[in-house]
This record gives sequence, structure tokens and C-alpha cells, in this order.
Amino acid sequence: MNTTLAGLKVVELSTFIAVPACARFFADLGADVVKVEARGGDAVRWNGTSEGRSDSPYENTTFDLENANKRGIVLDLKAPEGKEILFRLLEDADIFLTNWRPQALEKNGLDYEKLHARFPRLVYGTLTGYGDKGPDKDLPGYDFTAFWARGGIMESLRQKGEWPINLIPGMGDHIAGLLLASGVMAALWKARSTGQGERVCINLLHTAIWDQAIMVQAAQYTEYGQKYPISRRTADNPFNCAYPTADGRFMQISMPPFDVFYPKFMPLIGRADLVGNPRYTMASISANKLHAEFIDILTEAFEKKTAAEWDAIFTENDIPHSVLKGWEEALADEQAWANDAFYEMDYPTGNRRVLVRQPIFVGDELPDYRMAPLLGEHSEEILRGLGYGDGELARLHNAGVYSTWEDLKAQHGG
Repeated sequence: MNTTLAGLKVVELSTFIAVPACARFFADLGADVVKVEARGGDAVRWNGTSEGRSDSPYENTTFDLENANKRGIVLDLKAPEGKEILFRLLEDADIFLTNWRPQALEKNGLDYEKLHARFPRLVYGTLTGYGDKGPDKDLPGYDFTAFWARGGIMESLRQKGEWPINLIPGMGDHIAGLLLASGVMAALWKARSTGQGERVCINLLHTAIWDQAIMVQAAQYTEYGQKYPISRRTADNPFNCAYPTADGRFMQISMPPFDVFYPKFMPLIGRADLVGNPRYTMASISANKLHAEFIDILTEAFEKKTAAEWDAIFTENDIPHSVLKGWEEALADEQAWANDAFYEMDYPTGNRRVLVRQPIFVGDELPDYRMAPLLGEHSEEILRGLGYGDGELARLHNAGVYSTWEDLKAQHGG
């Protein structure tokens, strides 16, 4: 068990992926993270079928990915007593994390100004699609729309004249979630030093723009380069493309300093005859628009050997490269296993599944990987920790202010 952040208390009021992933960062390092849900639960709990996996609440790999090592409580925040329980949780919390939109936070009295006035040392972390300012601050924002589409990534990655790429859920969310964690840690340092918490705001749109900042900035220089989307046959640096191999795979190479690698690389692909040819310097290729011609030379060469053969040649000669691998191959990647990317979870269903760890480790002690809470699993435990006695618990439970897994499991396949 990693105890780096032991004693830290985090309250999470969020759904889906980005903020739960942020909260899991703290949970992995030993913080007490309480996830607050409504009776319907975080929608990610019910995504099994759409992701091609089990719908069982007792084997929920996606929910575990984002919510491992947390405790969970179900509250009716529309009820005054439910809201008061949330405030009691916040009284001794260090961090509050949410992905509610600004309008909803203000309507429910959970905006930064109100909570900061009541809990001045509390660090307040929020993550939305489009930020907390501007005309679109209250738009719904998922990573497919705010990150991939509006942020410019999809349009830049597609081949010119072709359909956009297939998207993978959670990529923008995971990046933004860990950015939120970094900002919250900075604010926490200030809060510990001054007693004053701060607001930390991350959004998916800005995250996408920052991820592509090199090219976004370069887009100002319209007299240079190409306007995206582009065709791979006109790629500025043909040494940064993927090429088909004899066995139907693709090999990605990456050699940004083209002219430095050229005399070493060309003999490896059987074209030593082109070494020293002034036609194929980077300057000449660019000036004379020889990209397609040179890419054809490389394509013809790559198609003569299998991916395994190229892998051996490039590894021996220290050429940056990788075969394009699928998810099944990633799950079996020896290097990833050696670096603790994965964890094997034994589920109550009797199945053993491979789960992915977050990519941040502090110290040598690996984080635990405890299953995410079932919906309302720790409701009474958390309330008792706040000082509620048996009589109060019974009254609040009968009034529907809080719910437990026993209340909810019949309707959710438990």
C-alpha cells in the first residue's frame, strides 16, 4: 500500500472519466477519497455493453479503472439534509473535485465563491468541457466533442479526402484528469502554507490545444508548410511516417533530424545507392516537392520484409521504430508488464481480468488496486464517521436522504 498522501481527504462529486481519474490519483497514493453519487449512480457504471464487456456490477473494469481505492456514498443532494451531509464531508476535507457545469454548481450553492467562504482552506478542483468562462461555459462537453473535435485533433489526424479516424474513449479525459491533479497539488501546497485554498480549473478544449501546441502555433505561419489535414504522401518528413510490411503490418519510424539519420538508415532498407544523392536531402525534398516520390521509395523497400524482420534490423541499429500494435498486443507487452502498467484483478464473478494502472508512481511501493465501490457501498460507514448515530441513520435512510447498495442492487443486477 502506498501511503504518500495518507491523511489527505478528498470529496469527489463527479461522473464519467476525467475527474474520477483525477480523484483516483489521490486514492492510489493513500488519500481517503469519498465519491458522492446520486441514486442513479455514475453513468460509467452502466457502459458495459457499449464497450463490449460485461455489464455485471461485480466485474466492472471501466469503473474500477477510474474509481479504484475510493469509498462511495449515495446522497440525495436535492434534500436539504443530503446537502448538509455533503457540507459535513467538506468540513475536514482538503480537496473538493467536481465536473458539474458552472451553471449547475451555482444553482446548487456549490460554486467556488460560496464554498470558499464556508471552507476557506479547501482546494476546489473543477474540470469541464469548455471552461468556466466565455459563451460556451455551460455546454455539455465530452472528450469526443470538446477535446477531439473542437480542439482540432480529429481534423488534423485524418488523411486528406478521407473520413475522420475512429475515436477511443477516455484519452482526452485521462490527460485532463492528471492535469487537474497536478494543479490541485500546487494549490494544496499553498493551502498548507497559507491556510487559503484556491480554485483549479481545467477544461478539455484547452487541454487539446495545449497537447497540439507545437502545430497550433506553427499554423500562424501560413507561408510555410501545409494546411492540415494532409495526405501521408505529402508528409513534411517521410522519416516520421508508418509503412506497410510484407506481412500486412505497419511499421512506424521516427527520425526527426532527417539528414542526420539518412546515411545510416538508407543502407538498412537496401538503398545504399541513394546515400549522398543530393536529390534526397530534406531541403531538396521540401523545395522540389519530392515527398510522394521519396515515400514511394520507402514503401517499396518496407514491403520486402516482415514486421518482425524490420523490428530486428532497426533494434540492432538503434533506429527509433515500433510495429503498430493492437490492444490485445498491448495487454501482452512484456515491457509494459515489467514497468507495472498492469494489475490482475480477481473478481467476485470468478474471472481474473487485467486492469491498467495510472502511469504515475511515487516511491517504490506500488498502489493498492481495490475494486471501486459498489453504488452506495460505504454510505453508512461514511455517515458513522461523520458522527451520525443509529437513530439519525434510520430516519435519514427512511427519508431517502442516503441509500446503500442493499437498497439499489436489485435494480442494478446485484
